[in-house]
Amino acid sequence: MEIFQDWAINAGNPKGRMVMLLFRIAFAIRNGPKPLIILALPFGIFYRLAIEWILGIELPWKTQVGRGLRLEHGLALVVNDKTTFGCHCLIRHSTTIGNRELRDGTYSGAPKIGNYVHIGANCVILGDITIGDHVIIGAGSVVTKNIPPFAVIAGNPAKIIRMIDPTSSTANINNPTKTTEPLS
Repeated sequence: MEIFQDWAINAGNPKGRMVMLLFRIAFAIRNGPKPLIILALPFGIFYRLAIEWILGIELPWKTQVGRGLRLEHGLALVVNDKTTFGCHCLIRHSTTIGNRELRDGTYSGAPKIGNYVHIGANCVILGDITIGDHVIIGAGSVVTKNIPPFAVIAGNPAKIIRMIDPTSSTANINNPTKTTEPLS
């Protein structure tokens, strides 16, 4: 596993670079060869102190995160350790991604987030749901249902505002934040 896989995407964002570098190291130690497990406890304590307590970001080292995760501002970010992210996602500050308590008192699964997903500030994404590839989630959205690929969603509860045409010359399917289509 390459520990610098998020370095370039977080250029100009030293906090994002530091968080993702420490996350990748922690993930590698936790999932690496058995001799590295000796480092797991001391590094785990350091990781939790530095990232969670000092920086206010809960990104557990068990979380499955694809290559190129960009953290914008990163403050007040809470991610459930069972959440999975695809490649090249962007997450803004004050966002919660996790499970929810069900009526019977048990907890749901956590979201599965596709590739090239842009999550706006102050979003809440809860439950055993799937967010498709190339989705843009507007700031302040509350997402509790599956979202198809190439959707732009916003609101509480989140609704599809429009679909991005992947064949359009104005859509950049490798980076939904670089589309020249209007957002409303």
